Amino acid sequence: MSGLLALLDDVAAIAKVAAASVDDVIGQATKAGAKAAGAVIDDAAVTPKYVHGFAAERELPIVWRIARGSIFNKLVILLPVALLLSVFAPWMIPPLLMLGGAYLCFEGAEKIWHKLNPTPHPEIPIDEQLKDAAHLEEEKVRGAIKTDFILSAEIMTIALAALPESNLWFEAAALAIVAVGITVLVYGSVALIVKADDVGLHMAAEGRLGVTRRAGRAIVRGMPGFMTVLTWVGTAAMLWVGGSIIVHGLAELGWHAPEDRIHHAAEAVAHLVPAGLAGFTEWLVKAVIDGILGLVLGLLLIPVATRVIGPTIRAVTGKAEAGGH
Repeated sequence: MSGLLALLDDVAAIAKVAAASVDDVIGQATKAGAKAAGAVIDDAAVTPKYVHGFAAERELPIVWRIARGSIFNKLVILLPVALLLSVFAPWMIPPLLMLGGAYLCFEGAEKIWHKLNPTPHPEIPIDEQLKDAAHLEEEKVRGAIKTDFILSAEIMTIALAALPESNLWFEAAALAIVAVGITVLVYGSVALIVKADDVGLHMAAEGRLGVTRRAGRAIVRGMPGFMTVLTWVGTAAMLWVGGSIIVHGLAELGWHAPEDRIHHAAEAVAHLVPAGLAGFTEWLVKAVIDGILGLVLGLLLIPVATRVIGPTIRAVTGKAEAGGH
């Protein structure tokens, strides 16, 4: 009997350790996922455009297909690569993180540039307009999954860098939780966004109560504005996160001056406000400065990307396609 009780005590102790480990993994995964806020918001803001123009009954199936591709990107491709980097080449993580940060800055700055300098959209060729819906859907889904791969790579790299040093299994579990959690969050939000206007129309037309019909009309009227706000929030988040990644990456590589000066400036401003607002003010000042730096860097990268990197990629892929034929 005493042996059985001792065994039960051991099992209980092991269960407590396992539960604590699971809590720790989930806690660290949550913190790491929060670091990727800019890419996450941008992902949620970008994806709805891929279902624009399709019949309402195809919207959710398209979102589901993109979500499955996103999970494949994160768990099957990016998670093993991240773990290999962590084990064999941890020195590559800061430069790769800075590369992702520079991409975020470029994306955010490019959106602002196009908003301030709009260019007319080229006419769609007749043969493109006549493509059947299934073929067009396939193209849209492939394009969305490719875009998701870039954003997912940023998310996973940011999350990996945010995790504390630990064993391989801890990192794998935490990154898997980040991958699944962020995918559910992003594409669950996208599903709600793309169906909100349909729900609003149904409420406005079929609602039994006046307040229900008014709420439905308000949803329909409010969705365009909501999408505009979401786009701008995503752009601001990209610039803030991208700028902060660059500044922190420079500090990791040995140049601490930019990060120190931003920190001192934020502290100085925080001392000017009541104590209860000091923490938020310090964070806000840092975010604004990081965002401004991100915007400046992104604007500098626009001509590099459009005149050097873009044509080079097109030339290489064009030659590869020609060789394949």
